Amino acid sequence: MPRLTLLLALLLLSAVLQAAPQIQSWTTSKGSKVLFVPAPGLPMLDLRVVFDAGSARDGDRPGLALITNAMLTEAAGPWSADELAERMEFVGADLSNGALRDMAWVSIRSLTDPSVLEVSLSTLAATLAQPAFIEKDFERMRSSILATLQREQENPADIASKAFYQAIYGDHPYASNTTGTTASVQALSLEQARAFHRAYYVARNAVIAMVGDLSNAQARQIAEQISQDLPAGQAAPALPAPKPLSGPLVRHIEHPSSQTHIYLGQPGMQRGDADYFPLYVGNHVFGGSGLVSILSEEVREKRGLSYSVSSYFLPMRQPGPFRMNAQTRNSQAEEAVRVMLDALREFRQRGPTAEELEASQRNISGGFPLTIASNKKIVEYLAMIGFYDLPLDYLDRLVERVLAVTPEQVREAFMRRLDPERLVLITVGQKAASSEGGSVDGPADKPVDEQAAGQR
Repeated sequence: MPRLTLLLALLLLSAVLQAAPQIQSWTTSKGSKVLFVPAPGLPMLDLRVVFDAGSARDGDRPGLALITNAMLTEAAGPWSADELAERMEFVGADLSNGALRDMAWVSIRSLTDPSVLEVSLSTLAATLAQPAFIEKDFERMRSSILATLQREQENPADIASKAFYQAIYGDHPYASNTTGTTASVQALSLEQARAFHRAYYVARNAVIAMVGDLSNAQARQIAEQISQDLPAGQAAPALPAPKPLSGPLVRHIEHPSSQTHIYLGQPGMQRGDADYFPLYVGNHVFGGSGLVSILSEEVREKRGLSYSVSSYFLPMRQPGPFRMNAQTRNSQAEEAVRVMLDALREFRQRGPTAEELEASQRNISGGFPLTIASNKKIVEYLAMIGFYDLPLDYLDRLVERVLAVTPEQVREAFMRRLDPERLVLITVGQKAASSEGGSVDGPADKPVDEQAAGQR
């Protein structure tokens, strides 16, 4: 790294370290992990409670985690859904919730004025510990999810994403679509949602993340208030590791669209992975940096095959996917796949140049302050750090670790972790009349119908 560039990087690192939030952490008397960052000056509190209660815990009932989480804010304690909303609106606070594969959460944003905060916190505590689970609310939520599934069955990107997860994860919990399938959601019962809540919405399965204008003593009191009404319970058991792909798999799904959606990938890395930073920074060079990435140069700029092409790693509790994706005219799909594969093979062999790596390191480190520029963004980081058991200095050292990555480390990590000869290829669109079927050095699978593709 040139001397001037190194000096600028060190100055940037010094500035970021001074701005990085200092995380305090402890465990409540009920066993919930707490991460707190004091943010004096702005009389606000951002608080997120995260549970290991995502769709990976659905078992043979896809969609159960999502509908259970959605029911939390339908009615809780003595309040109906409308009354919950009115309570928060009256004090100018926000209440939100959601579920992904690994996790489910409920968040609030509130002023720290005592009268306002009391309303916000009591509302949050009720949604977590005392959801009403009323039959008519459950049926309304089921109808909403079924409507979402119907829309997804008509969207080629959703069809491709679901088929992709199903193909790379097989019988692993990550194969299941967070939204479920039409058949699975229709079969869910209110009692199953109650049982899911009893099993997973417990104190020892929770992480409480807070950023706000509070003292440590106030934050501790709030954490106790939130967790005290939850059963102690137990942390969810560890998820199994996904099985490695035994070989290439190609699936084409016919869809009446003018463009073909291309998804290429395999299991990638998990949170806390030893190769995280070489893979993260390396992918920024390869396909994660927009129009200046290698993938964009090869697919878009040189050949005009796709307006948008990219790649990413999605680290989760267990290895989440590495995915390359693009959209192209149906007649160009096979060529686009070939160019994407060739680009990956070449990048694995040579790694990034010093100039390519330095440009990505500057881009990542220069943009990092914006990722922690608000309390809302910081609390999401805290929830992630706590949920995945990352070190408390994760934010302090992120830029340092990004700048420490070398071209050889990137090359070695990509060679170790990605195998172009064992990729899943999903294409959704109209197969061109002259096409004999795409290939990733392997035979094409039979077309996948929408129900079979309904696992994202």
